[in-house]
Amino acid sequence: MKNILILGLGAVGTVFAVFLKKAGHKVYGLVRDKSKYKCETLKVDGIWGVHEAKLDAVVDKVEDLNTNFDLIIVAVKSFDTEEVVKSIKDLVKEKTFVLLTQNGYGNYETAINHIKKEKVLLGRVIFGSKINQPCYATVTVNADDVRIGHPENLATDKDVIDVVCTIKHSGIPASFSKEVYKILWDKILYNSALNPLGAILKKRYGELAENPYTRELMNEIIREIFEVCRLNNIQLNFKSPEDYIEFFYSKLIPPTKDHYPSMYYDLISGNKTEIDALNGAIVKLGEKIGYIPKVNKTIVNLVKSFHYNT
Repeated sequence: MKNILILGLGAVGTVFAVFLKKAGHKVYGLVRDKSKYKCETLKVDGIWGVHEAKLDAVVDKVEDLNTNFDLIIVAVKSFDTEEVVKSIKDLVKEKTFVLLTQNGYGNYETAINHIKKEKVLLGRVIFGSKINQPCYATVTVNADDVRIGHPENLATDKDVIDVVCTIKHSGIPASFSKEVYKILWDKILYNSALNPLGAILKKRYGELAENPYTRELMNEIIREIFEVCRLNNIQLNFKSPEDYIEFFYSKLIPPTKDHYPSMYYDLISGNKTEIDALNGAIVKLGEKIGYIPKVNKTIVNLVKSFHYNT
């Protein structure tokens, strides 16, 4: 049995919380406003079945947590990473690991400014879920295991595999990877190509792939990301953008073709999006070395225009 803290009980955090609690662990939730979580139990349904669990506690103040945690899972939006990591840094003890599960670039780089880097693991999450209401999430799609590792391989394989087994034995597909940083960049490519266009145009992933105009835009987004990575000496799993594009349409799109991106739900509900951690991060990395990825920059401006002066 482990003591596990979930930071954020949104679409992803709720899934982790329910499955880990049902597996027999002590699970706590840290949220922004606990008044929204008065429900007795959390519920998850969808492609992995129907599951319910009552957490050991849901709090909105770090000082209300008096437990030594084995694992802290960060499942907030990327724009909240710095705030929550700073708030829980004193909870990270000798045997505690922090698992980052968010979208985009920069979460690890932000977290290690406040927590010893050997304690911070990356988890590439590529199951899709949506929050129906507080305490209730639906898993809509799963493209691969949650891949877990240390981006600089500073944690021992044994310690990382222990975290992997904790997740996997709860019923969430998970596996260990020493190349987790490259795998995370696979997801940055995937999300940057699909999420903004799906949100702006209100289209599922499959519809974007079938449309020749959005397909051309996605191809250019991908090519620009490859160029930004090349100029910044960031290693990717694919030798060329064409290699990734072929894999993207043949392997990644089919199992997720009916999925709407989380950014779509953020836009229609007026919530802040994670565009700055996706295409926005690409633009910053490019501009830092004198290259402007124009398609990515246009996509960022389009997304941000939705909530301008609102």
